[in-house]
Amino acid sequence: MEFAYLGPRGTFTEAALRRLPAAKTATAAPMSSIPEVLDAVRRGEADAGFVPIENSQEGTVTVTVDELVGGDPLVIAGEIVLPVTMVLASHKAPDAIATVASHPHALAQTRGYLRRELPDAVVHQALSTAQAAQRVADGEFDAAVCAPFTAEAVGLPVQAFNIGDNPNAVTRFVHVVRPVAPPEPTGNDITSLVVYIEHDQVGALLNVLTELAIRGINLTRIESRPTGEALGRYAFFLDCTGHLADARMGEALMGLRRICADVRYLGSYPRDNADRPVPPPHGLSDADFSDAAAWLGSLRGSGTA
Repeated sequence: MEFAYLGPRGTFTEAALRRLPAAKTATAAPMSSIPEVLDAVRRGEADAGFVPIENSQEGTVTVTVDELVGGDPLVIAGEIVLPVTMVLASHKAPDAIATVASHPHALAQTRGYLRRELPDAVVHQALSTAQAAQRVADGEFDAAVCAPFTAEAVGLPVQAFNIGDNPNAVTRFVHVVRPVAPPEPTGNDITSLVVYIEHDQVGALLNVLTELAIRGINLTRIESRPTGEALGRYAFFLDCTGHLADARMGEALMGLRRICADVRYLGSYPRDNADRPVPPPHGLSDADFSDAAAWLGSLRGSGTA
Protein backbone atom coordinates (compact mmCIF):
# COMPACT_ATOMS: atom_id res chain seq x y z
CA MET A 1 0.00 0.00 0.00
CA GLU A 2 1.16 3.52 -0.75
CA PHE A 3 0.12 6.57 1.26
CA ALA A 4 0.34 10.06 -0.19
CA TYR A 5 0.68 12.70 2.53
CA LEU A 6 1.23 16.42 2.92
CA GLY A 7 5.01 16.84 2.83
CA PRO A 8 7.82 17.48 2.77
CA ARG A 9 9.36 14.97 5.15
CA GLY A 10 9.58 16.12 8.72
CA THR A 11 6.09 17.64 8.96
CA PHE A 12 3.53 17.07 11.70
CA THR A 13 1.55 15.18 9.05
CA GLU A 14 4.35 12.64 8.68
CA ALA A 15 4.61 12.29 12.46
CA ALA A 16 0.85 11.61 12.68
CA LEU A 17 1.01 9.18 9.76
CA ARG A 18 3.51 7.06 11.68
CA ARG A 19 0.83 6.52 14.34
CA LEU A 20 -1.78 5.26 11.86
CA PRO A 21 -2.05 1.44 12.07
CA ALA A 22 -2.88 1.10 8.37
CA ALA A 23 0.37 2.88 7.45
CA LYS A 24 2.75 0.74 9.53
CA THR A 25 3.81 -1.41 6.57
CA ALA A 26 3.00 1.06 3.78
CA THR A 27 5.30 3.22 1.70
CA ALA A 28 4.83 6.97 2.15
CA ALA A 29 5.04 9.54 -0.64
CA PRO A 30 5.23 13.24 0.36
CA MET A 31 3.26 15.70 -1.77
CA SER A 32 3.57 19.48 -1.87
CA SER A 33 -0.10 20.31 -1.28
CA ILE A 34 -3.35 18.86 0.05
CA PRO A 35 -5.07 18.90 -3.38
CA GLU A 36 -2.13 16.95 -4.81
CA VAL A 37 -2.52 14.31 -2.10
CA LEU A 38 -6.24 13.84 -2.67
CA ASP A 39 -5.95 13.95 -6.46
CA ALA A 40 -3.33 11.19 -6.29
CA VAL A 41 -5.87 9.05 -4.43
CA ARG A 42 -8.66 9.90 -6.88
CA ARG A 43 -6.48 8.93 -9.86
CA GLY A 44 -5.36 5.68 -8.24
CA GLU A 45 -1.72 6.81 -8.06
CA ALA A 46 -1.87 6.26 -4.28
CA ASP A 47 -3.97 3.81 -2.30
CA ALA A 48 -4.69 6.33 0.44
CA GLY A 49 -4.07 9.92 1.46
CA PHE A 50 -3.27 11.50 4.81
CA VAL A 51 -3.94 15.19 5.43
CA PRO A 52 -4.73 17.62 8.27
CA ILE A 53 -8.38 18.61 8.61
CA GLU A 54 -8.75 20.49 11.91
CA ASN A 55 -6.73 22.26 14.58
CA SER A 56 -8.03 22.81 18.10
CA GLN A 57 -6.86 26.42 18.11
CA GLU A 58 -7.17 27.62 14.50
CA GLY A 59 -10.14 25.48 13.45
CA THR A 60 -10.74 23.92 10.06
CA VAL A 61 -8.10 23.32 7.42
CA THR A 62 -10.40 24.73 4.75
CA VAL A 63 -8.59 23.35 1.72
CA THR A 64 -9.10 19.79 3.01
CA VAL A 65 -12.80 20.32 3.65
CA ASP A 66 -13.31 22.03 0.29
CA GLU A 67 -11.59 19.14 -1.50
CA LEU A 68 -13.91 16.66 0.24
CA VAL A 69 -17.01 18.77 -0.38
CA GLY A 70 -16.30 18.96 -4.13
CA GLY A 71 -14.58 16.77 -6.69
CA ASP A 72 -14.88 13.03 -7.17
CA PRO A 73 -16.07 11.37 -3.95
CA LEU A 74 -13.60 10.24 -1.31
CA VAL A 75 -14.27 8.81 2.15
CA ILE A 76 -12.50 9.04 5.48
CA ALA A 77 -11.33 5.68 6.83
CA GLY A 78 -9.66 6.84 10.04
CA GLU A 79 -8.26 9.74 12.04
CA ILE A 80 -5.27 10.58 14.20
CA VAL A 81 -5.23 13.40 16.74
CA LEU A 82 -1.69 14.63 17.37
CA PRO A 83 -0.52 16.98 20.15
CA VAL A 84 1.29 19.96 18.63
CA THR A 85 4.55 21.14 20.25
CA MET A 86 6.31 24.12 18.70
CA VAL A 87 9.91 25.31 19.01
CA LEU A 88 11.90 28.25 17.68
CA ALA A 89 14.73 26.81 15.57
CA SER A 90 17.68 28.93 14.46
CA HIS A 91 21.46 29.16 14.31
CA LYS A 92 21.06 32.67 15.73
CA ALA A 93 20.29 33.79 19.25
CA PRO A 94 16.77 35.22 19.69
CA ASP A 95 18.01 38.81 19.94
CA ALA A 96 19.65 38.48 16.48
CA ILE A 97 16.60 37.04 14.70
CA ALA A 98 15.11 39.43 12.11
CA THR A 99 12.94 37.00 10.08
CA VAL A 100 10.78 34.04 11.10
CA ALA A 101 9.08 31.54 8.78
CA SER A 102 6.47 28.81 9.24
CA HIS A 103 3.14 27.43 8.08
CA PRO A 104 0.25 29.88 8.72
CA HIS A 105 -1.35 27.59 11.33
CA ALA A 106 1.93 27.29 13.24
CA LEU A 107 2.41 31.04 13.16
CA ALA A 108 -1.12 31.55 14.44
CA GLN A 109 -0.53 29.11 17.30
CA THR A 110 2.60 31.01 18.38
CA ARG A 111 1.30 34.52 17.76
CA GLY A 112 1.58 35.52 21.41
CA TYR A 113 5.15 34.28 21.77
CA LEU A 114 6.30 36.00 18.58
CA ARG A 115 4.64 39.27 19.54
CA ARG A 116 6.14 39.13 23.02
CA GLU A 117 9.65 37.79 22.34
CA LEU A 118 10.33 38.81 18.72
CA PRO A 119 8.21 41.93 18.20
CA ASP A 120 10.45 43.37 15.45
CA ALA A 121 10.92 40.16 13.44
CA VAL A 122 9.32 39.98 9.99
CA VAL A 123 7.09 36.91 9.69
CA HIS A 124 6.96 34.88 6.46
CA GLN A 125 4.56 32.10 5.50
CA ALA A 126 5.73 28.73 4.16
CA LEU A 127 3.86 25.73 2.73
CA SER A 128 4.77 23.66 5.81
CA THR A 129 6.78 23.83 9.01
CA ALA A 130 9.32 21.45 7.42
CA GLN A 131 9.75 23.69 4.39
CA ALA A 132 10.24 26.68 6.69
CA ALA A 133 12.94 24.84 8.65
CA GLN A 134 14.73 23.86 5.45
CA ARG A 135 14.65 27.44 4.19
CA VAL A 136 16.21 28.57 7.47
CA ALA A 137 18.88 25.86 7.12
CA ASP A 138 19.52 27.17 3.59
CA GLY A 139 20.03 30.70 4.92
CA GLU A 140 16.89 32.26 3.46
CA PHE A 141 15.36 33.15 6.85
CA ASP A 142 16.77 33.49 10.36
CA ALA A 143 14.38 31.23 12.29
CA ALA A 144 11.56 28.74 11.89
CA VAL A 145 8.61 27.80 14.04
CA CYS A 146 8.42 24.02 13.76
CA ALA A 147 8.36 20.72 15.64
CA PRO A 148 11.42 19.58 17.62
CA PHE A 149 11.91 16.59 15.30
CA THR A 150 11.81 18.89 12.26
CA ALA A 151 14.57 21.10 13.66
CA GLU A 152 16.67 18.05 14.42
CA ALA A 153 16.13 16.64 10.91
CA VAL A 154 17.63 19.73 9.21
CA GLY A 155 20.30 20.38 11.82
CA LEU A 156 18.90 23.54 13.41
CA PRO A 157 19.54 24.25 17.10
CA VAL A 158 16.44 24.93 19.21
CA GLN A 159 16.51 28.40 20.76
CA ALA A 160 13.20 28.10 22.65
CA PHE A 161 10.98 25.13 23.49
CA ASN A 162 7.19 24.92 23.90
CA ILE A 163 6.45 28.31 22.38
CA GLY A 164 2.82 27.55 21.52
CA ASP A 165 0.25 29.86 23.08
CA ASN A 166 -1.92 26.87 24.03
CA PRO A 167 -0.04 23.92 25.57
CA ASN A 168 -3.02 21.64 24.89
CA ALA A 169 -3.18 22.32 21.13
CA VAL A 170 -3.82 19.32 18.90
CA THR A 171 -4.27 18.77 15.18
CA ARG A 172 -6.61 16.19 13.68
CA PHE A 173 -5.51 14.30 10.56
CA VAL A 174 -7.62 12.01 8.37
CA HIS A 175 -6.89 8.85 6.38
CA VAL A 176 -8.71 9.23 3.05
CA VAL A 177 -9.47 6.54 0.43
CA ARG A 178 -11.65 6.02 -2.61
CA PRO A 179 -15.24 5.01 -1.70
CA VAL A 180 -15.32 1.70 0.14
CA ALA A 181 -17.45 0.02 2.82
CA PRO A 182 -16.66 1.42 6.27
CA PRO A 183 -14.75 -0.50 8.94
CA GLU A 184 -16.79 -2.36 11.54
CA PRO A 185 -18.35 -0.25 14.32
CA THR A 186 -16.25 0.14 17.47
CA GLY A 187 -18.84 1.84 19.67
CA ASN A 188 -16.84 5.07 19.51
CA ASP A 189 -17.13 6.22 15.90
CA ILE A 190 -17.67 9.33 13.79
CA THR A 191 -19.74 9.64 10.64
CA SER A 192 -18.83 12.58 8.40
CA LEU A 193 -21.29 14.06 5.89
CA VAL A 194 -21.75 16.95 3.51
CA VAL A 195 -25.33 18.17 3.13
CA TYR A 196 -26.49 20.53 0.39
CA ILE A 197 -29.65 22.44 1.25
CA GLU A 198 -32.07 24.19 -1.06
CA HIS A 199 -31.14 27.83 -1.56
CA ASP A 200 -33.27 30.38 0.32
CA GLN A 201 -35.49 27.73 1.90
CA VAL A 202 -36.75 28.98 5.27
CA GLY A 203 -35.65 26.69 8.12
CA ALA A 204 -33.56 24.43 5.86
CA LEU A 205 -30.65 24.11 8.29
CA LEU A 206 -33.03 23.68 11.23
CA ASN A 207 -34.64 20.79 9.37
CA VAL A 208 -31.23 19.14 8.94
CA LEU A 209 -30.42 19.48 12.62
CA THR A 210 -33.86 18.18 13.58
CA GLU A 211 -33.32 14.97 11.59
CA LEU A 212 -30.26 14.32 13.73
CA ALA A 213 -31.59 15.51 17.08
CA ILE A 214 -34.84 13.52 17.07
CA ARG A 215 -32.80 10.33 16.58
CA GLY A 216 -30.30 11.10 19.33
CA ILE A 217 -27.40 11.81 16.94
CA ASN A 218 -24.81 14.02 18.64
CA LEU A 219 -23.39 16.61 16.25
CA THR A 220 -19.75 17.28 17.18
CA ARG A 221 -18.92 19.66 14.36
CA ILE A 222 -20.65 21.75 11.71
CA GLU A 223 -18.87 23.87 9.11
CA SER A 224 -20.39 25.86 6.26
CA ARG A 225 -18.43 26.06 3.03
CA PRO A 226 -19.30 27.97 -0.17
CA THR A 227 -20.22 25.77 -3.12
CA GLY A 228 -18.77 28.27 -5.61
CA GLU A 229 -22.06 28.49 -7.52
CA ALA A 230 -22.96 32.00 -6.32
CA LEU A 231 -22.96 34.19 -3.24
CA GLY A 232 -25.03 32.66 -0.48
CA ARG A 233 -24.78 29.08 -1.79
CA TYR A 234 -23.32 26.86 0.93
CA ALA A 235 -22.83 23.22 1.77
CA PHE A 236 -22.53 22.03 5.38
CA PHE A 237 -19.81 19.66 6.57
CA LEU A 238 -21.00 17.60 9.58
CA ASP A 239 -19.27 15.26 12.03
CA CYS A 240 -21.72 13.11 13.99
CA THR A 241 -21.05 10.51 16.68
CA GLY A 242 -22.15 7.08 15.49
CA HIS A 243 -21.67 4.66 12.62
CA LEU A 244 -23.40 3.98 9.34
CA ALA A 245 -24.33 0.53 10.67
CA ASP A 246 -26.27 2.04 13.60
CA ALA A 247 -30.04 1.95 13.10
CA ARG A 248 -30.49 5.53 14.30
CA MET A 249 -27.73 6.78 12.00
CA GLY A 250 -29.29 4.95 9.07
CA GLU A 251 -32.67 6.51 9.76
CA ALA A 252 -31.09 9.96 10.12
CA LEU A 253 -29.35 9.57 6.76
CA MET A 254 -32.60 8.54 5.10
CA GLY A 255 -34.28 11.59 6.64
CA LEU A 256 -31.55 13.88 5.33
CA ARG A 257 -31.78 12.30 1.90
CA ARG A 258 -35.50 13.15 1.81
CA ILE A 259 -35.18 16.82 2.75
CA CYS A 260 -31.81 17.91 1.31
CA ALA A 261 -30.86 18.82 -2.23
CA ASP A 262 -28.02 16.28 -1.89
CA VAL A 263 -26.10 14.34 0.76
CA ARG A 264 -22.50 13.21 0.38
CA TYR A 265 -21.42 10.44 2.76
CA LEU A 266 -17.78 10.90 3.80
CA GLY A 267 -17.28 7.79 5.91
CA SER A 268 -17.77 6.17 9.31
CA TYR A 269 -14.56 5.53 11.22
CA PRO A 270 -13.14 5.13 14.76
CA ARG A 271 -12.52 8.23 16.83
CA ASP A 272 -8.96 8.82 18.03
CA ASN A 273 -10.31 9.95 21.36
CA ALA A 274 -10.42 8.22 24.73
CA ASP A 275 -13.64 10.03 25.68
CA ARG A 276 -16.67 7.81 25.32
CA PRO A 277 -19.48 9.14 23.12
CA VAL A 278 -22.55 10.73 24.65
CA PRO A 279 -25.14 7.95 25.09
CA PRO A 280 -28.41 8.34 23.16
CA PRO A 281 -31.47 9.55 25.08
CA HIS A 282 -34.02 7.04 26.33
CA GLY A 283 -35.89 5.47 23.43
CA LEU A 284 -33.20 6.26 20.84
CA SER A 285 -30.71 3.39 21.23
CA ASP A 286 -30.24 0.82 18.46
CA ALA A 287 -32.15 -1.70 20.59
CA ASP A 288 -35.06 0.75 20.81
CA PHE A 289 -35.07 1.19 17.03
CA SER A 290 -34.96 -2.59 16.49
CA ASP A 291 -37.82 -3.13 18.94
CA ALA A 292 -39.92 -0.45 17.24
CA ALA A 293 -39.22 -1.97 13.80
CA ALA A 294 -40.23 -5.43 15.03
CA TRP A 295 -43.43 -4.00 16.52
CA LEU A 296 -44.34 -2.28 13.25
CA GLY A 297 -43.57 -5.45 11.29
CA SER A 298 -45.88 -7.41 13.52
CA LEU A 299 -48.67 -4.89 13.06
CA ARG A 300 -48.31 -4.99 9.29
CA GLY A 301 -48.19 -8.76 9.23
CA SER A 302 -50.96 -9.73 11.59
CA GLY A 303 -52.61 -6.57 12.82
CA THR A 304 -51.46 -7.23 16.39
CA ALA A 305 -48.24 -6.50 18.25
